[in-house]
Amino acid sequence: MSRIKKRVVLHFPGFEPFDAEAHRLRYARSAQQSAEVWDFKSDIGPLVSTGAAAHFDVDCAGSDWQTSSRIHLFDHDVLVDTLSRRSFVRRLAGGFASALHVAFNGGLWGYFRHAWRFALFSLFPFLMASLMTAATLVVAFLPNWLNLSSWNLLWSLPLAGLLMQRFLLPLASKFHTLHLFADWEMAVALARLDRPEFNRWLDSCVNAAREAFNEEADEYLISSHSMGSSVAAHVIGMLLERQPDILAGKRVVFATLGGAILQCALMRPAQALRARVGAIARAREIFWFEVHCLTDVVNFYKTRVVTLSGHSREKQPPIAYIKVKYLLSPDRYRRIRRNFLRVHRQYVLGPDVRASFDFTLMTAGPLPAAAFADFSRTNMPTL
Repeated sequence: MSRIKKRVVLHFPGFEPFDAEAHRLRYARSAQQSAEVWDFKSDIGPLVSTGAAAHFDVDCAGSDWQTSSRIHLFDHDVLVDTLSRRSFVRRLAGGFASALHVAFNGGLWGYFRHAWRFALFSLFPFLMASLMTAATLVVAFLPNWLNLSSWNLLWSLPLAGLLMQRFLLPLASKFHTLHLFADWEMAVALARLDRPEFNRWLDSCVNAAREAFNEEADEYLISSHSMGSSVAAHVIGMLLERQPDILAGKRVVFATLGGAILQCALMRPAQALRARVGAIARAREIFWFEVHCLTDVVNFYKTRVVTLSGHSREKQPPIAYIKVKYLLSPDRYRRIRRNFLRVHRQYVLGPDVRASFDFTLMTAGPLPAAAFADFSRTNMPTL
């Protein structure tokens, strides 16, 4: 297996309230874990901001190898911040409006048809918000239900406000309810492409991706996690539309980790996204593979994203299957296994033990990224 000495990575993170520096710090912690597990040295450089995509350099070395990688971060913290700093009422209304759009444009039916666990996950924040609203209204208008005098609203309304402030909102925060509302707003925006600020941001990402591909490297890796996979499909697809030959002569790998392209692509208005998925599948220079996990309810387990995007005749990305419990120590896995968002983040976090998938090894190690499509518990990476 040929060794990679120089790699350029275009990483599209998931929907999290993390700016580029927070992603770099997370990467540094994960790289340290990988280095200890696999017995190599890693050095993470400082963040360099150059526009839409900041970057940092990673130098890793083992006993007989050395690899330098430049990680370009296409985080969407600016969009997360825009969606999250609105008033509580606007965030609630925006989330429910997005839910209605998903339901009436075929998304929810598609989720139940192809990934029922994701469908249940998609309903969770809206059911929770509905129950919270109902509980508040019941307490607020309890005197009416009991046929008491209207004067009793003087205690029931403040009590309802106290219930919301001291109990229900902290509970919603614990389960990331409003954050998930914002996630669905972004999913709808990426499907419809009808929000100018989102479209301008995608254009800026295309320009940053063009600059990254102009750098010299042995390998170009496009890695994406969760919602970032829809962003990556848009950005790389738009780049191919504008410069069809930009990848000529390059070794390019597209790795979608717990990818949620179908979260957007299954909605009827997502014609542009589905077309870009097809363009990536047809690109001869791109080797595309997916990483799925059975215990991750947020990914579309065992689905064929290219086929479901309307391109059944194109080459389908192979799927590498992992289990989070084989990446972590028994104690750590026991602590996180019921936290579905923490399990979903494990694709981009460090391991406790040597395993068939390791985010740092794939993005900064000496092995070609495409090899991780074939690794398994019986065919482990060898440095």
